[in-house]
Amino acid sequence: MSESELDGFFDEKRKIEVLLVEDSPSDAMLTIEALREGCVTESLHHVEDGVEALDFLRRLGKYAGAPRPDVVLLDLNMPRKNGHEVLREIRADDALQFLPVIMLTTSDDEHDVLKAYGENVNCYITKPVDLNAFVRAMRSLGDFWLKWVTPPPPTA
Repeated sequence: MSESELDGFFDEKRKIEVLLVEDSPSDAMLTIEALREGCVTESLHHVEDGVEALDFLRRLGKYAGAPRPDVVLLDLNMPRKNGHEVLREIRADDALQFLPVIMLTTSDDEHDVLKAYGENVNCYITKPVDLNAFVRAMRSLGDFWLKWVTPPPPTA
């Protein structure tokens, strides 16, 4: 199979739903733009805190018609419910427990990293401060998690 045929093969995969949980509007905009620059044109949804994230994932209230995401990009430090609390609730929920969660945060604190992996995060990424490095990181994230990884089927 030629490279162009392979490109077409992978383009035919179903649309990937991404939930970005980020309280900073500027960080959210930057993340969305960086993912789009990296050719990630899947359906991106954004909520601003952990309470909204859980409502979205459980399809409650204004999120009753929300699609089930295939992957969650989760900030750590947020109001109302932080990333650790959200991750613990996702892993404790039978309908969500296998949902891939990527911690995407400014914290490189060893305690936060170990705690997140102890709570079964799939991946922990410290946001690069340099804009070009951040865009490269989002491209790599998009290439791996959104193009190559097969997400688990929904359980509910």
